[in-house]
Order: sequence, then structure tokens, then C-alpha cells
Amino acid sequence: MRVAGFLRRVAAAACGAAVIGAAGQAFAASAPNILLILVDDMGYSDLGSYGGEIYTHNIDELAAQGVRFTNFHTSAYCAPTRSMLMTGQDNHTVGLGNMSELLADNQRGRPGYEGFLNGRSPTVATLLRAQGYHTYMAGKWHLGKTPETLPIGQGFEESVVLAEGGGDNFENKSYTPGYASLHYFEGAHPVEPPKDFYSTQFYAQKMLGYIDAHAGDGKPFFGYLAFQAVHQPHQAPRSFIDRYAHVYDAGWRAIGDVRRERQIDIGLFPPGQAASEPVSDWSRLSDDDRRTSSRRMAAYAGMVEYVDKSVGEIVAHLKAKNLLDDTVILFLSDNGGESAELMKLFPDYYARNFDLSYERIGEKGSYSEYGPGWAGASMTPFSNFKGSASEGGVRAPLIVRYPQKVAQGRVSDAFLSVVDIAPTLLELASGKPPAAGAFFGVSMAQRLGRPAGEAAERRVFAQEVAGGAAVYDGDYKLARNAPPFGDSRWRLYNLKRDPAETTDLSGQDPQRVAALRAAYDRYVKENGVVETPADYAIDAQLKKNMQRGK
Repeated sequence: MRVAGFLRRVAAAACGAAVIGAAGQAFAASAPNILLILVDDMGYSDLGSYGGEIYTHNIDELAAQGVRFTNFHTSAYCAPTRSMLMTGQDNHTVGLGNMSELLADNQRGRPGYEGFLNGRSPTVATLLRAQGYHTYMAGKWHLGKTPETLPIGQGFEESVVLAEGGGDNFENKSYTPGYASLHYFEGAHPVEPPKDFYSTQFYAQKMLGYIDAHAGDGKPFFGYLAFQAVHQPHQAPRSFIDRYAHVYDAGWRAIGDVRRERQIDIGLFPPGQAASEPVSDWSRLSDDDRRTSSRRMAAYAGMVEYVDKSVGEIVAHLKAKNLLDDTVILFLSDNGGESAELMKLFPDYYARNFDLSYERIGEKGSYSEYGPGWAGASMTPFSNFKGSASEGGVRAPLIVRYPQKVAQGRVSDAFLSVVDIAPTLLELASGKPPAAGAFFGVSMAQRLGRPAGEAAERRVFAQEVAGGAAVYDGDYKLARNAPPFGDSRWRLYNLKRDPAETTDLSGQDPQRVAALRAAYDRYVKENGVVETPADYAIDAQLKKNMQRGK
């Protein structure tokens, strides 16, 4: 009883004037169901609705029936993003100040760097459940593996999850020497994946099962579906990979150029802006390397398409149950495309544990990653990748479908952050805006129904992880990247004119640089950021921490 009372008080504080009844219910009479779909490491331009050639008809239909956000930002890494998504708070506040794999020596043991949700803020699931929602989760969690920090201890009524940051998609097998083993949980109980396991299919079907189990009882649901896809290893049923045979033979520059043209054609970006340059020249690869690289990108594309297939099955199921138009559906990625080439860092591990042959790329038993060339194409038109504070590390697709509030086919360039999603969902659920100061993020519920092109509110926003940092103010961004993504120097960009961050304006506008640096210093102080040392380098720290773990 004391726990239930605590949850009601927390929900009341977060939801402003919402009234919590004896049963803990505070959802509005017209409270929607909520389905939050998160994909892992998917690039900005992979979806057809964001310029890509991959067949994503079902997700593109969500975009056509809702709003696409072109200026949506995440953290540069998956676990910090997920902590912000689940709580609406800055990652340093809730325990994910850095990835545990990348912790600098001076961050170890410091508050906000626990590597799991530290209990300083309730999750959106906790708050919605206190309002009377059913709460379900299926997929990758990566925010803790104890009973208190698993979803079952963080407000989710039903859950089946992979606790780690990634894994093989066909079997219970680690994909990296950083994990000796993987841990799957249903609720608080360890479980094994089924024999016919394919991660995307498994999580989607589990979510539908949870939804059906309580359908018709008068309570809305919140479903958090967090696919392992398309985190490496890139794996999919062979028929999905074969659909992209030879599609990528022209190389990453050619694909990136086509995507950029299509982004202009569909109105995501204006013509005449510079795009990022590929990190390497496709034509300088050997014939065998080009052949292998093309097949690896095909495996990635097949994996993306399988996600789309699963999304389509979920949408069709909701429609058949007369739930679709009463459900807010959000689809987003957790950060930029992954450029890491783990096979080069740990060649013996991958040769020993996986079939690396060309013929088996993407199939069960194989390991595949696509490297910086294709990651760059995935992040068209931006520069850099996952792990960086550049737009290529932190800008992601976000689609919202909710016909009761969102006009069809809208494109919005309003600045949004992943910390804005939790307060938005709570406002949609309760019909009341969250209390002032309850979240680091702000609700975008009112913006969902505004006309396209309406000016957004001015907002200064800062974030940091693993030594990479950024401050946004209107069209401007001050950014710093730690090695290997940069040299830790601050640079100023006008993202409206230069979204690819090709021209540093810091020498032309020192006053703006000083103002944004001051804003960043305030952010550091207010959120307990422990800055990485001057010699910090992400790749070197990863190797050091993995050796320490052994």
C-alpha cells in the first residue's frame, strides 16, 4: 500500500493538476494507448520517408499519416539515450553519465555514473502505471540487470528483455568480447530465447501478446518495443538479404548522393547545402573488398526491412482490434549509425566465434558490421557517426502518428530532444502539462497539432557523453568531439545553413562562442557532469576498460 501511495504522489507531481483516484488512475477520459518503438543504431536516411532506398513501406505509412521530425536529437550512445527516453531527465542525473564500457578513470564511482538507472527519477512507465496504464516492454533494456533496475523494477507490468547492449539475433550468444555472456529476463526471471529465435520477430510478437492479454478491460496501455535491430551483428533471414543483392555495388558515395537528392525532393532539406564527405574512397578498395562490403550493407538493409515488416504486422494487428487510431505511435532511433569496426579491433575473437565467410554474411552463425563508409551514407547528409557530438552521432528520425492530434503528412524542423518524449507522453495521457521543473525535457504535446512551418520556441539545450558535448541555441550549435571523432576543440556551426557542420564559425563570432560556453558550464554544474581528462580517447578507453574487465 505504501508503494502504491508513493506512485500516486509521484504521478500527481509529474502531471500537474491531474487527480489520482483510489485505484491510482489519472488518465484522461480520452487517454490514448501509447506504443513507443525504438530501433538501435539506425541511420537518419535509411527509411524511405527520410530519403533511403530500403523498402520501409509500413514505417513510411506512419510518416504519411503523421509527422516527421527532421531536427530530433538523441545522446551519442544507446544507454544514455535510453535513460533520457525513460525518465525525461539528463543522463548524468539518472546514472548514465557515460557508457560503462567507456568510463574515464575519474568518473568511476561518481554519482550519476553508476551505469544503470540509479533511482533518482521515476521512469515514464512508473508514472503511467500509477495513472492506471498497463505497461509493457519487449526488447533491449541496457539500463541495469538487478531486480530493482530491470524493467520489472522500473514500472513495467510485463517485460521480456535482453539486459546487455546487444547480442546475436538468432541465438543466445555474445557479439563482443566485452560480454562474456548475455542475460535475458522475463520479469525478474532469467529465460532462454526460443529455438526459432530471431530477435525482431520475437520482441514484436511478445508485445502483441502483452497487449492482447489485457485488451478490453478499459485501461489504456503503454508499450515500449526496443528492437535489438539494427545494432551489429547485422543479421536477417537470407531472403531479406538477397533482396538487396548488388544494390550497393556502386558504393557509399553513390548511395549517399542519391539519398541526398531524394531528401531535397521530398522537402527534408533545401537544395544548395553542403553534405559531408565520405571517410574513404570506394574506388580504392579491391574487387573482393567492394564485393564483401556491398553484401554487408545488404545484410544491414535486410535487417531494416525486417523491422519494417514487424512494424507493419503490429499496425495491422492494432487496426484489426480497433485500437489503431486510439494509439499514439512513435518510431525513432537511439543515435547515429555505427561506424565501429570491431573485427579490426578484436580479429581473433571474431575469427574464433563466427563464420566470417562471404557466403554466410548476415546469416545465423555469422558476424557482420558495415563500417564508417556505410555509416556515413546512413547518416546522409550529416558528418560523423554514433559516439560523436556531431549531427551524425545525435540526429535521428522521429515519426509520430496520432490522428486525433497530428495532421497527416507533416514535416517539422522544430528542435526536439529525446528527453522531451517522457513529458510529452505524460501530457497526452493525463490531458495536463507536466508541472514546471518536473523534467529536464519539455512536453511537445501542444506542438504535435501546430501547423507546419510555425516558428519554434527559442531554446538553449546542452548535452554531453564520453567527452563529446554540444550546446544548441536557435540555428547555432557549439560542439566538441573527443578522439577518434575529433580533437576536443570547440567549434561553432549554423545548422540551418550548414547541417553537415562543414564550416567552423567560432573565429567569426567569439561572443556567441563565449555565451554558449557559459551555458555549457552551467549545464555541467547543474547536472553533475564529470568532464573527461584532456588525454581521454574513446577507443583507447574502451580497450583499457575491457582489459580491466578481464
